[in-house]
Amino acid sequence: MILRYLDEALEGERLRRSDPYEHAVESMLIAKEGPITMAGYVYVMNQDKTQRETLNEKLLSLYRDINNFLMEHSPEGTFLFESFGLAEAVFTPVFKRFWFLDYYEGFELPVGSDYARVKKWRAACMAHDATNQVTEEEIVKLYYDYALGAGNGALVDGRKVSSFAFQPSWEKRPMPPRDKYETTASDEDLGLFVMDITFNAEDRNPIYVSPNSG
Repeated sequence: MILRYLDEALEGERLRRSDPYEHAVESMLIAKEGPITMAGYVYVMNQDKTQRETLNEKLLSLYRDINNFLMEHSPEGTFLFESFGLAEAVFTPVFKRFWFLDYYEGFELPVGSDYARVKKWRAACMAHDATNQVTEEEIVKLYYDYALGAGNGALVDGRKVSSFAFQPSWEKRPMPPRDKYETTASDEDLGLFVMDITFNAEDRNPIYVSPNSG
């Protein structure tokens, strides 16, 4: 809803299709975003190794569904219509967040006609110039705690800093371990450190002090 509002409120060319039928088609595709997002997050947060195959197949089935939809409405195209539109703007952030599945679960779409069209669409979405705000490295580092089952900034047992912490910046951190089922990295392993907050007695401005600073 926020994306639709911004599309209508901000100046510039609209992403939303103006033709009623085409808008109905893009809305049907957009309606598939919720289930695939949920499946991806359940998959990455899973801690039961025996459930990996089941969760993988669930996600693949949703990709097949989108593949079938695109084959019905845009079999020869790249995007749903002739250019990057509202449906692409909705799905691209999801596709980029799913880098965490590639890294932590080794997820990939199989070769074959059941996935060829959606793979083409996904690749075009992720390559679009308007979608370069995040990188795979950033997603993998920030979402490490999700891979350990701790979402929305929750702390992993034994840790004191969330992988979503603003400092140190993700660029300065090492890559987390891929094996989320057998290995749990410490704050130190992840390049994170705990900051004690003290206050200047005169102006009460916070001063951040590393616990190892003495």
